[in-house]
Amino acid sequence: MSTEYIHFTAEQKEAARQTDLVSLLQSQGERLKRSGKEYVWRDGSEKVTVRGNLWFHQYERIGGDAVDFVRRFYNMDFPQAVNFLLGNNGGTIQRTEPVKREPPKPFTLPPQNENMRRVYAYLLNRRGIDREVLSAFVHKGMIYESADYHNAVFVGYDEYSIARHAHKRGTGSESTYKGNAESCDPRYSFHWTGTDNTLYLFEAPIDMLSYISLHKENWRSHSYAAACCVGDQVLFQMLKANPNINTVCLCMDNDAAGQAANKRISDKLFIQGIKHEVLVPEFKDWNEDLLYDEQEETECQTLQL
Repeated sequence: MSTEYIHFTAEQKEAARQTDLVSLLQSQGERLKRSGKEYVWRDGSEKVTVRGNLWFHQYERIGGDAVDFVRRFYNMDFPQAVNFLLGNNGGTIQRTEPVKREPPKPFTLPPQNENMRRVYAYLLNRRGIDREVLSAFVHKGMIYESADYHNAVFVGYDEYSIARHAHKRGTGSESTYKGNAESCDPRYSFHWTGTDNTLYLFEAPIDMLSYISLHKENWRSHSYAAACCVGDQVLFQMLKANPNINTVCLCMDNDAAGQAANKRISDKLFIQGIKHEVLVPEFKDWNEDLLYDEQEETECQTLQL
């Protein structure tokens, strides 16, 4: 049986959320002071940092988008805030039908092969991953070779050492296959938990291993995560589980999707007042940087001979 209710379209809500707060505040006669790439607005005597459609209250350590701002500081409920930001445009009537979904299948790891010859050859020879780095992950049961297709399997564990995620990468000479096993929990994709306060976030496990191979000094003390997509669930799960982490380095690919993800996640971290920076590979991704670096080193050694 269908239900009928009034609400804003997704486009209307998104348009309201994207309202530029500097322009909004200036239109309301509010005073702002520029501070680098951001603006400072005063909530009484307390400082609120504003950047585009985002804000962060320095004293209360909370933030949000334009809708959250209007609700918090103009004392409006959600419909009032959206109406206000859209210029008092009303909502529209939408009908929704209940969606029937099949229950998800339980997560299981791909069957494990009796050896890892193909995976070692693929990651060491074709991808240039440092042997010591690779061995550290293999020793912890985080990388293995599947028995069915001889894929490299990158395993993500939860805080109780239970496998919750598996990313698969084809190792054949012509293979471009990559994908996650069914019913993975994206909060626990492939990651390494260190002991210091810094976390590096990547798109793919091979990029993560490549970056570590390029920056081996004290690498075990840092934390690393591969989202196995351009999402951020593993990032925020790791921040939740490891309160010692207070600095994030966003290391997505150097392409449109990767840099859009860097911007989107950077905005979320800004709202929460979490220190972060964006690291961009010189080429498309960190593995291309690693392979180029190794090629340069080989050429230098040849010239010396």
